[in-house]
This record gives sequence, structure tokens and C-alpha cells, in this order.
Amino acid sequence: MDLRLCYIPRRLEVIIVAINAEPQVFLFLSEILGQPIIGPEGRSMGKIMDLVATLAEPYPIVTDALLSPEEGQKTAMFYRFPGIEEGQRPFKAHSVCSDDFRAPSLRDNELLLKDALLDKQIVDTHGAKVLRVNDLQFLTARQSLHLVHVDVGFRGLMRRSGLEKVVDLFLHGLFDYDLPNQFISWRFVQPISSPDLLRLKIAQDRLSRIHPADLADIIEDLDMRQRSNVFKSLDVETAAETLEETDPKIQVSLIEDMNAADASDIIEEMSLSEAADLLGDLSKEKAEGILKEMEQDMAEDVKELLTHPEEEAGGLMTSAVLHFLPSVTVDEAISTIRREAEDMDFIYYVYVVDEDERLLGMISLKELLVAPGEGLLSDLMDDRVVSVQIDEDKDEIADLFAKYGLMAIPVVDDGDRIKGVILFKNLLEVVAPHLGKK
Repeated sequence: MDLRLCYIPRRLEVIIVAINAEPQVFLFLSEILGQPIIGPEGRSMGKIMDLVATLAEPYPIVTDALLSPEEGQKTAMFYRFPGIEEGQRPFKAHSVCSDDFRAPSLRDNELLLKDALLDKQIVDTHGAKVLRVNDLQFLTARQSLHLVHVDVGFRGLMRRSGLEKVVDLFLHGLFDYDLPNQFISWRFVQPISSPDLLRLKIAQDRLSRIHPADLADIIEDLDMRQRSNVFKSLDVETAAETLEETDPKIQVSLIEDMNAADASDIIEEMSLSEAADLLGDLSKEKAEGILKEMEQDMAEDVKELLTHPEEEAGGLMTSAVLHFLPSVTVDEAISTIRREAEDMDFIYYVYVVDEDERLLGMISLKELLVAPGEGLLSDLMDDRVVSVQIDEDKDEIADLFAKYGLMAIPVVDDGDRIKGVILFKNLLEVVAPHLGKK
């Protein structure tokens, strides 16, 4: 199970569940599990194996305890959790009647806290990492037990193992250091009940603020099912950006798990070169299904890229490149860039071509922006263009990037017609994968 986290408070949040002056005591699940419940006659009714809570707002309320079977009993039972008397233990049952017990079957909107939450993972969208639930903290109020915090810190782990006091003495005695609590208010942890598990619920406005590379790290830290839950919660644009930053093997597993229509929506938002690389790694049947769902123009462009070996210029390039005739004015070029920029993978340079799309020159975006609006591109372009043939090897391309300090290199065919452009990022992913995409 995954949980969603929006914010981790730096210190314990003060929570007022009841506004009267009754005593309020904090308890931890690790302090409750294994405790006996003592009946009116002073005999143990069983030990607490888990707690049942109703997902009430704003904080779940413990309703029952799962009791271990005592002598003469065959199965564990749910027992209506007794009233809390200032957090005293062992817990005491004020009555024992048939209505207090029920079969260990969860009702709607109920969950077993230990089973559903303990040791599960939380996606921390604030720190862009995955945390583990080490303990749960409850507040006693109005003789009820309210789940108020999830403990994701090292102290919680030590508490569960029975080493909290030993570690405190050691750290305080040797280093004058007190191990901090690391709590998350339950208000920021939002599970969704389903027949067989709790699924991740993620606030899109929060995830969309995380850098795609950090989201990719989160996804890669999760198991296969959890990855799919997180990825499917993203909007199409964020999913595409994240997918571009994700390990190729994980890319494939995520897309293989989606239907063709949904996968095509995401892949259409990716750069052409990234889309082609991903489709090339998919099974033939899956790739063909996705291509059929894609817009025809982009599908044709991707198919063209797929015909070239990945480590040659044709396989490294993107065909989404801006080029203009030399007679175009600066104002006309800028107007076109504004219209087309959303569909471009790269617009740091624009290229000048003749009527047959033969490469004549290039202009940086900076030069274009500072030039007079009525000026012609033919007067601004630099005709000393560094380009590569469509079958150029990756090592030769890398040498050109290093020698000329370019951010992109155009790719031309035998007739010097522009076919696409290689971005430095795309080359890096091939020649130095540890520096590019993982």
C-alpha cells in the first residue's frame, strides 16, 4: 500500500480533538500491541493483535481490538474497544457480553491499522522521497482513541524494537543529542479503501510542482504495483515529463501496464526522440497498438525515427525542428515560434533552409530576439553550420559537441536536406548513461 503525503511538520502538531478540559494522553501502536484486555473478574480476555479503526474525519477512531484467542477459543475475535481511562494499561473491559464481540470481518470504511499501515510506504511529495511507517500515534479523548499521527522516524523504529530508552541514553550521554520525532499528521495521509488494499491518493497540484527527475526517483523507489498507482495519478503532461527521466526498463513496465489509448496520450507529450526510444523498447504488438492511437503526423515521425539505429545520428535525433526560408523576417519567425514552440523539443537554435530544405545556416534564439523585426533571416544567419550525416556514429557526434560547444547539432541527408536535430541530452543518455537518464 502507498500513502500520500503533502507536508511533514517540523514539530509535533498540536491537535485538539475535544475542547473540554478532560485529560488527553498520547499512545503509540507499539505500546498497545501485545497488551492484554482484562475482564471485570480480573482475567485476561486476550492480547491485542491489531486495532480496527473507522475512517472518520478528521481523524480515524478506534472501534475494536483484534484479540488473540484465549484458552478454549478457536479463533481470534473483534472486541469493542474499551473506554480509555487516562491511557492506563493494561486495558480494562467494563462489561463482557455477546454484543461486545463480533467475527473478525471488516465493515465498510474500516481497516486494521497494523495490517494496513505499519511498515507501508508513504510518498513524501515535499521531500521527493519514500518513507516507511514505523509506528502510529493515538490521542485519547472522550474515552476514545483517535489516530492522529504517522511516525516515519528512526525513533519510531527504536520504540517498536524496545530500544528507545537505550538509544536515548546512549545518544544523550555521548553526544548530548536527543533523537527527534518525525511525525506526519493523519490529515496529510489519505488512503483510499478498496476490496483488497489501500491505494495511493495523490494531490495533483502537489505532484506537479516536483521536478520530473525527482518524481522519477520516487517511482523507481517503489515496487511494481506502487509505481503504477503513482504514475496513473499524474496528469498527462507531468506523466510524460516524468517518464522521460525514468529508467528505460521502468518506462517499459509502466507503459505495458496501460491501455493503448491512455499510453498514446502520454507518449504524444514526450519529445519525438524519447517517444521513439520508448516505442522501440516495447513489444511489437504494444508499440503498434499505441501508434494506431497516436495522431497521424506524430505517429509517422516516430515511425521514421524507428527505422534508424539508436546509436547513429538518425536514431538520436528529433525531427521536431524549426526551420525557415531566408526571406522570412525576424517578426515572422518569432510569430511562428510562439505558435509552434509547444510542439518543439528544442528552440535554442532555428535553422535557415532553401526551398528544397537544404541547410543554409543557423541563428540562435538570443540573436533573433535582439534583431530588428523587419530584418531578414538571410542577413542574420551564420552559414558556418556544423552538421552530421544521418548515419554518423555516436562517438563522432560526441567529438563535435565537445569541440564546438553546441547545445544541438542538425542532421542532414546526402543531399544536405535537414532531417532533424540531435540534442546534447539525447546524446548523453547514449554515450554516458550514468550522467543522462538512469
